[in-house]
Amino acid sequence: MSHREPNILVVDDEDTMRQGCRMALSKLGCQVVEAATADAALRLARETSFDIVLLDLRMPGMDGMDALPILRQVSPRTAVVIITGYATIECAVDAMKRGAADFLPKPFTPEQLRNVVGGILEKRTRAGETFAVKGLIPEHRSEVRLIGNSPAMRSLMSFITQVGPTDSTVLILGESGSGKELVAHALHSLSLRRDKPFVAVDCCALVGTLFESELFGHVKGSFTGALATKHGRFELANGGTIFFDEIGNLSLDLQAKLLRVLQEREFSRVGSTQPTQVDVRVIAATNKDLLAATRAGAFREDLYYRLSVLPITVPPLRRRREDIPLLAEYFIEKYSRKRKREIRGITADAMGILMAYDWPGNVRELENAIERAVVLAANETLDRGLFAHFSNLPHRSPESEPSATLEALEKEHILQVLAEVGGNKTLAAKRLGIDRKTLWRKLRGFGLSPQPERAGSGQS
Repeated sequence: MSHREPNILVVDDEDTMRQGCRMALSKLGCQVVEAATADAALRLARETSFDIVLLDLRMPGMDGMDALPILRQVSPRTAVVIITGYATIECAVDAMKRGAADFLPKPFTPEQLRNVVGGILEKRTRAGETFAVKGLIPEHRSEVRLIGNSPAMRSLMSFITQVGPTDSTVLILGESGSGKELVAHALHSLSLRRDKPFVAVDCCALVGTLFESELFGHVKGSFTGALATKHGRFELANGGTIFFDEIGNLSLDLQAKLLRVLQEREFSRVGSTQPTQVDVRVIAATNKDLLAATRAGAFREDLYYRLSVLPITVPPLRRRREDIPLLAEYFIEKYSRKRKREIRGITADAMGILMAYDWPGNVRELENAIERAVVLAANETLDRGLFAHFSNLPHRSPESEPSATLEALEKEHILQVLAEVGGNKTLAAKRLGIDRKTLWRKLRGFGLSPQPERAGSGQS
């Protein structure tokens, strides 16, 4: 079977933007054609069949939003990706209604551009087309599905890209269903340990002796029912990553046992006195406020600080509504294929319901809603009737959320900036737009005790 290079048209009135896109896409082996206006793009589209068009919204003459439906009519098989520096939820929804395949707010990185283009080409490949693409989607990242172009998701992805290649311990905070385990997988997939195991531990299911047996393993005959020697999760994860999901549910005595292993990097199987060395990267996640739990005595302070070397919060879906159309499209395609249904899309009214709902169950709830709709749909388009019950459910406005959430968000933002500047409080204060004394006061208010910066180092 012959392979061909993807043919991409970049439409933007800024020379630097077109050149930047050309350079980024050339690394995928794409053929790139440029146009500075929508009129020029339409002329090219009538002469040449493009696989993807990257279309800027604001240009002299005809704008991208008006050109979009004409492009779709001229070349129905072409995927159009809207790029704009004026991204809003309404703009994203309008673009999707008019037939856009994706929506990429400026500024975006070359990696973000290649991920969007690579995702579209991957869909086309699954549909039977073959492209000669260099590194379309790295094998070790093919199962990681973090979807979204909202500012909150761009910030999260930037953190993952920066922290992933390190061995630093990461504490992932976020509501249930927001995608904490996906973030953990993404961190592992970008690390030097990506070819080693990723082992997840459900802390909700670990109690007493079961905890020690599951984590450390046991020797034959060490307790009733131990009919054979068993390797624990730490041994299975050796050389790779161990992920503790919902670590806030561990009892205090189990926290102490876990802390000891994290400090010493060794353990003994149940029934054995022989220590076993272990080399793992630790990632933990929780939907609880662990700092508040430490103040209440429900979580060990020393374990908290060992885990929260690099904390990151996964935003709830209601705080990144711009991503709902992209997520919905992905889940429609996923479950149409899985359930063997021919579902082509979703009506504007149905999308309006999805955009207005608060999604207390976050992405997981949205995914379940889309799967249910795909199964029950009577035709090829998901209509508002399949989601009508969501419009009758109570909504939660940002003003009604607890004030503690605002403190938690501020704390997370400050800690993330500190992590980005390597702990340099002077530089962090400048980035935050506050003076250093204010930063120190806020850190103390969060229960942290910043150390004075050493003379000449600028570090704390």
